[in-house]
Amino acid sequence: MSTLMSASRARLRSLLPERAEIAAYARRPRRDLLAGLTVAIVALPLALGFGISSGLGAAAGLATAVVAGAIAAVFGGSGLQVSGPTGAMTVVLVPIMHAHGASGVLTVGVLAGLLLIALALARAGKYMALVPAPVVEGFTLGIACVIGLQQIPGALGVPASHSDKVTVVAWQAARDFLAHPNWWPAAIAGAVAALMLAGARLRPTVPFSLLAVAAATVAAELAGLDVPRIGELPAGLPAPSLAFLDVSALGSLLAPAVAVAALAALESLLSAAVADGMSVNHKHDPDRELFGQGLANLVAPLFGGVPATGAIARTAVNVRSGAQSRLAALAHAAILAVIVFTASGLVAKIPLAALAGVLLATAFRMVEAGSVKAMLRSTRGDAVVLVLTALATVALDLVQAVILGLIVAGALALRAIARDVRLDAMPLRPDLPGDHTDEEHALLAEHIVAYRLDGPLFFAAAHRFLLQLSNVADVSVVILRMSRVTAIDASGALVLGDAITRLRRRGITVYISGIRDGHHQPLHALGVIADLDRAGHVFATTPEAIAAARDHLHRTGVLPAALEPDVVGE
Repeated sequence: MSTLMSASRARLRSLLPERAEIAAYARRPRRDLLAGLTVAIVALPLALGFGISSGLGAAAGLATAVVAGAIAAVFGGSGLQVSGPTGAMTVVLVPIMHAHGASGVLTVGVLAGLLLIALALARAGKYMALVPAPVVEGFTLGIACVIGLQQIPGALGVPASHSDKVTVVAWQAARDFLAHPNWWPAAIAGAVAALMLAGARLRPTVPFSLLAVAAATVAAELAGLDVPRIGELPAGLPAPSLAFLDVSALGSLLAPAVAVAALAALESLLSAAVADGMSVNHKHDPDRELFGQGLANLVAPLFGGVPATGAIARTAVNVRSGAQSRLAALAHAAILAVIVFTASGLVAKIPLAALAGVLLATAFRMVEAGSVKAMLRSTRGDAVVLVLTALATVALDLVQAVILGLIVAGALALRAIARDVRLDAMPLRPDLPGDHTDEEHALLAEHIVAYRLDGPLFFAAAHRFLLQLSNVADVSVVILRMSRVTAIDASGALVLGDAITRLRRRGITVYISGIRDGHHQPLHALGVIADLDRAGHVFATTPEAIAAARDHLHRTGVLPAALEPDVVGE
């Protein structure tokens, strides 16, 4: 028991910040503080917009950016990661909000935080790198479509319908707008999106999102436009509270919490990997990243915040702005906190259509057209996985889409691997001049056939292998050369045993050669070669197996004693 406790404490210590990381805050504070300021300017409209899109309001988005952003900056596994509310998470939260209300969303955040911490303690971070690129690309494309559709009501200035299907929400918003058109919200959203997209091309370093929102707010105020606004915000963060927690509802919220935790893990580790690629010597720790995101999601709901993840767009801005340590992400959260305490009155006047324009532009910029085209042209399987994942993201939910993409990608990969499994008839000796006559060659080939198995022998290839081996023509001896079998599972072993049994029932003697060390266990455990082993028909090399087969044919009188062919090893 004490050993287990010591191991647990050691594991927990490995996930906590080290002194060297804290000391790095003071190396280049000016660059980090400037980077944090830049990220905060970019993050402000996004935090407001995603908070509103989630259904909990702008204040929830700000609380998430401040609280989760600060905690993940200190405890996360990436020194360059910036965390907060994201569009992908918003997509998952909308149906939870409709089904369980605000208290359900906050409870899901706490449960997801606990699950992420458990994943970190279980060292599950490394497995997230196994998600195939077409799944990630299709997932991103689908999220961009969903975020864009979510903004249609805000961009048109009409209330959003109470549906968890974004296509239904967008369609109903378009009908309501056509029934009573108000062109000002649409004009504001279009202008903000256009300014952001054009500005990003001309001056990528300028925070056009904030400039566009500020310009739209000033124009709406001066012109006295009748457009929906954010409305009153609290002048500060609320006191931490667990009043939202309903113990009786935990059972029904566990499945949504698993979905939120899975998405938070996937998006955060993907964002951290992007930061690694953009920097020179930086490398994130996936388990610590899960731990930091778990703590962030555990604490943020206590202040009214929604579940958070690592944010790819804000992380990229952080790296491009010259961030050197975690101080930049921490400064971003602190600056947003100052805005919450000092400028809530100004923020309240921002038109909702302006934030919808910001998120429309963000959704458009999420899609890397060149990368999608390249993936579609790569292989037919990659194209199928990408398109299927994207469509499932829009039609179903994000976690179901990723699971479906993984299943399809895995099935295609297994099919490709299974096609590599070969069962080739091999000559017993090379076609070189020798001491034996053509008649002796023909006599040997008439009675002994050797097959070499190449590749993995597992469930995906087992059936085809069984058909090939069972259709062996009438011979006296079959030698199976297995030195090139790269892997074997229970299904493959059982099929091999079935094939051997069928051959022996037909009176064919079977010999096996070259079984690798790691493959003996499944073959013995399932009794596949037990009879052959007892009969002395299992050999380390092919020459030994051929010699035994020749002796067998001599004893049974099939071959004359004078026939002594040369054999070739593996």
